[in-house]
Amino acid sequence: MARNKKHLERFQYTEDNAIEKPFNWTQLLRLLKYVRPYTKTLLPIAIVAMLVSTLVRMFVPVIIGRVAFDVAIADENIRLLVWIVIGISVMYLFNYVGNLLRIKYVNILGQNVIYDLRQHLFSHVQRLSHRFFDTKSAGSILVRIMNDINSLQELFTNGIINVLMDIVLLSGIIVLLFALSPKLALAVLIIIPIMFYISTKLRRNIRRSWQTVRIEQSKLNSHLNESLQGMRITQAFAQENENAEYFEGINTTNFQAWNDASRKSAMFRPFVEMSNAVGTVILLAYGAHLILAGDITIGTFVSFSFFLGMFWEPISRLGQMYNQLLMAMAASERIFEFLDEQPNVKEKENAVEIMDMKGHIEFDRVQFAYDDKRIAIPDLSLEMKQGETVALVGHTGSGKSTIANLISRFYDPTEGRVKIDGIDLQDATIESVRSQISVVLQDTFVFSGTIMENIRFGRPDAEDEEVKEAAKVVGADDFIERLPEGYFTEVEERGNILSAGERQLLSFARALLADPRILILDEATSSIDTETEMRIQEALNKLLEGRTAIMIAHRLSTIREADRIFVLQDGKILENGSHEELMEREGEYYELVKSQFQMLDAI
Repeated sequence: MARNKKHLERFQYTEDNAIEKPFNWTQLLRLLKYVRPYTKTLLPIAIVAMLVSTLVRMFVPVIIGRVAFDVAIADENIRLLVWIVIGISVMYLFNYVGNLLRIKYVNILGQNVIYDLRQHLFSHVQRLSHRFFDTKSAGSILVRIMNDINSLQELFTNGIINVLMDIVLLSGIIVLLFALSPKLALAVLIIIPIMFYISTKLRRNIRRSWQTVRIEQSKLNSHLNESLQGMRITQAFAQENENAEYFEGINTTNFQAWNDASRKSAMFRPFVEMSNAVGTVILLAYGAHLILAGDITIGTFVSFSFFLGMFWEPISRLGQMYNQLLMAMAASERIFEFLDEQPNVKEKENAVEIMDMKGHIEFDRVQFAYDDKRIAIPDLSLEMKQGETVALVGHTGSGKSTIANLISRFYDPTEGRVKIDGIDLQDATIESVRSQISVVLQDTFVFSGTIMENIRFGRPDAEDEEVKEAAKVVGADDFIERLPEGYFTEVEERGNILSAGERQLLSFARALLADPRILILDEATSSIDTETEMRIQEALNKLLEGRTAIMIAHRLSTIREADRIFVLQDGKILENGSHEELMEREGEYYELVKSQFQMLDAI
């Protein structure tokens, strides 16, 4: 767990920087831009409905106080009183309809905005370079796309319209209070500046608390994702108790962060209620004095009583809304951090499409470093001719996979150029390059779905017969037909119902169905038994005709038939040639083959 603790400390250091940032109004406006597509459809309906219900709420107290009490009741005018009751009933009917439409359309608006934002974030993350995924865990990315965006749901479904409604209501009440009695309005509202001052002092602490909650949630989700993915390793080393203890520590910290944020946020509502109580006492005492002095009527006092009860309600909601806004800002900071992330592998505006790739590959004085401390390739020049099968061998860290990644343009060279058919890959569109290259990795990924869908992944428009033919070519047809529903068998997450060898055969079929011009096999036969490997080798001999193939393998028996073999060390080419030529030289390749045969003899 020491490794996990160090990772957690590093995560704490990088994430805590966000807490010290001031409230970012530009970021809020940026967030509200996602509402823009609905400003001509859903939003106007919601605003009109809100205005109708708000106006009803503002004018009913005036009618009750100034008309019902001061006129109808004072003059004992029963007929007028009946009409007032009917009129108020009709107004409340409009209020009901307005609230119904407001709630309906703000929820539709909010769900649409959340959908758009999540879609935008996922689409953006998909287009980020491999370097981004080298530094971010799957758990932390999952938290941004799911939890952080869910935190914005309340803001968009209720917050925006409710804020407008409360601002309109508060503004209207203040105007009406001063219109009814300036003296009583000043007396009742004297508590507002004091309340505003104290609430302002609370903002920084509340904001910091909710940002801490987001950080602790991210840690919890990241660790949970890692633990679930590594459950077999945890059980293999009997580390369940220690892992549970470590999870309990993270869970407890998350629990305490939520409690702290909730406690600070909960302080606002009692403070508003206390202010309401003070205002009520002032209304009773000073209002009674003004009535006795003849400055106001009983009806005005009644209207004030209604308005005072209504006045603190939107203030309380605005306080709660402010807490929601702080949570939303804490989440949006993390969302926009990902949206502001730019791919390291960028496509030029005038990038050209490689329409019919031939497969001639050149490395021209290429240098590449993953970071300042890891120089993978210091200076490399090589050529892979069209239709040639090239093998890359060498010890771990020699640069084999890095070369494959540069050909697929998962990374761009630090210096120099990687060219296909004479075109610098940095001048070509990424899609036109990758769509004509298939990669089979050592760690094969199988998606949830059927066998048929997994093979068809690289070429969605392929016919069923084409899928089956690709599976037959690589020898996957035998085990697929033995499955309960054949090609339409549902595989579990990551293909757990299949063996490692079967998953690799599946990835072979997927890659070959895509009909690539360049095929990269990165330790692709490492999990396949010798008999299956021989079958695949026969299929590959036919399949690789007319295609450029790059084979990366530690098992040297798989590359004997390669046209050329490059022996690498520390990103440099020690020697190259055919298997026979390299064996005759008795150099580094000879020693590698010799050591593997000695290991086999020892077994």
